[in-house]
Amino acid sequence: MVDAFCGTWKLVSSENFDEYMKALGVGFATRQVGNVTKPTLIISKEGDKVVQKTQSTFKNTEISFKLGEEFDETTVDDRHCKSTVVLDGDQLVHVQKWDGKETIFVREIKDGKMVMVRLFTVQYILKTVLVRTSWTINTTALYDIHKEYLINC
Repeated sequence: MVDAFCGTWKLVSSENFDEYMKALGVGFATRQVGNVTKPTLIISKEGDKVVQKTQSTFKNTEISFKLGEEFDETTVDDRHCKSTVVLDGDQLVHVQKWDGKETIFVREIKDGKMVMVRLFTVQYILKTVLVRTSWTINTTALYDIHKEYLINC
């Protein structure tokens, strides 16, 4: 349930955030501010909507959404996205799409802390990343699918 995520959360650590901002095209000065900013995230429910407020000395943002419904979002770095947030088991998955690009935020609660993994992808980069990270492909299953396709043609 989304209730597990409701509350006030303070950033205590972040890894590879500068690389993420570089990939987004965020300028040097803004990245420097972003790297030292420790925002507070407030998640609450108001009726059938989830409200997410991010507060920092740099900038404050707020989004309000219904789970599973697309909404317009302006990010802290002023990207205009079509976003969707869903609850997938114990994970809150937030997908932002803009200009053919996509960022996926996967939040989950571990040992009383909210852990968020942020994935930035562009379709052609995604394929490269899959290969370079040694993801295995079940070739037997692919062969069976291909064989079934040929039989049915």
